[in-house]
Amino acid sequence: MLLTDQIGNTLNIDATPIRIISLVPSQTELLYDLGLEDSIVGLTKFCVHPIHLKKEKQIVGGTKQINLDKIKALKPDLILCNKEENTQAIVKDCQSICQVHVSDIFTIKDCVEVVNQYGQIFNKIDQAKVIVTKIEANVLDFNNYIKDKPTLKVAYFIWKDPWMVAANSTFINYLLELNKFENVYANLSRYPEVSIEELNNNLSTDLVLLSSEPYPFSDKHKTEFKNTKTILVDGEYFSWYGSRLILAFNYFKQLRGSL
Repeated sequence: MLLTDQIGNTLNIDATPIRIISLVPSQTELLYDLGLEDSIVGLTKFCVHPIHLKKEKQIVGGTKQINLDKIKALKPDLILCNKEENTQAIVKDCQSICQVHVSDIFTIKDCVEVVNQYGQIFNKIDQAKVIVTKIEANVLDFNNYIKDKPTLKVAYFIWKDPWMVAANSTFINYLLELNKFENVYANLSRYPEVSIEELNNNLSTDLVLLSSEPYPFSDKHKTEFKNTKTILVDGEYFSWYGSRLILAFNYFKQLRGSL
């Protein structure tokens, strides 16, 4: 089977891969939910769902730094990467070991494509269909829920020292839009550094969202924002794709209901 991943690489899958390394936490969770736990041989230290995998599988590094020798020793059939999570150098190094599938996620459509591709690659087509059906049903239900809600201007912070936000051309921004959250930094790209003094003094913002990841924001950080309601949000629901999306839209409903 010839298959093109989301950055245009062609993979020749002549047999179902049975030794998989995932360098993306959300994709590790997707593998588990597809019933592929036994095939996972390596993962990152950030692959926390389900948590027991970190104790039972070989940790090969993080998402930005890997131990190539550990990866080689695991003799993988396929390594799973993501364009945003992993560097070009990581992908290139992994390609020297075996075939590499790289995802590139901006929309729900992209997420569905990855789930379906994994279904094809790992001979889990029926399981992938179940996940996709649930995601699409939950998106439709949420769109009906959110359609009459007011649009709120928000800033979504992912890091401190320096202060950084999710801006345009990100999956987070896409999910903010689905929530009818207008990103006040949508004129910027990716994950820029910003001035919270400017936000406090000059930007008209209804809500500041402090993500639980990658920086572990807590209640003490709310005091930095003087004039705007500030809340903590679960970053996994705003940035993880794959099967995590099945749960995300109920979380978004609860979030909206609490405002």
